Amino acid sequence: MKLHLEIGNEPYWIDTSQAIDLSMAIKTNGQPQASAWYIDKPKRQAVTLEDWTGSVAEGAAVNFNDLMFNPHAHGTHTECLGHITEAFHSVEGVLKESFFITDVISVTPTKVGNDLVLTAQDILSGISEEAPQAVVIRTLPNSTKKQTTKYDHTHWPFLEPKAAKALAEMGVMHLLIDLPSVDPEQDQGALLAHRAFWQMPDTPRYGATITEFIYVPDAVIDGRYLLELQTAAIENDATLSRPLLYVLQHKNQ
Repeated sequence: MKLHLEIGNEPYWIDTSQAIDLSMAIKTNGQPQASAWYIDKPKRQAVTLEDWTGSVAEGAAVNFNDLMFNPHAHGTHTECLGHITEAFHSVEGVLKESFFITDVISVTPTKVGNDLVLTAQDILSGISEEAPQAVVIRTLPNSTKKQTTKYDHTHWPFLEPKAAKALAEMGVMHLLIDLPSVDPEQDQGALLAHRAFWQMPDTPRYGATITEFIYVPDAVIDGRYLLELQTAAIENDATLSRPLLYVLQHKNQ
């Protein structure tokens, strides 16, 4: 299906059958998958009630499973500022719409001491003059191994807080990245990039989200897209999500 839209009074269309899925699924059958934060793999287990087991293979009429996973550690997830607040704030209901003008940018981390940093200069140089509603960051190199890496104790690259602050100040509401976190693996709880993007504690941005653990295929070139960001309806600071990109086609091209 073709969906027609206007961006800045310019006519565009997208092909809804050609969505580019940026999500990494949670796998509950023991297959390799991306993970972090030192906890066990996701699990799927048939429910047992007295002498009944929720498994067709064991004689039940249906499969009836419990799933055990952590949204921050196992796969693509979207979080709100409730991730770092004492008071409970849920990501459920934060998104009042699902479609956003988005810039995809590729960034090679810069070596700073013992760290690999996504600097403000590199981030901002890839963004359009007219600020988008969302930014998708693909780190380089972009191996498909990102989809199966166990990130524990890997000291992954992280976003310079100054970059997160700049994105917030230009009005970017949704930040997506292909790492377990925008912050370092170990920072003694500082979470400076999270705090800067959500402008905590001075002017909290309740409608802003951070999506982590995405994967952007090499075939996706840097530039402007339409993003569809769908989140699972779960009351929590973070929930599973499925970000989809659509190529913007100008009607006059």
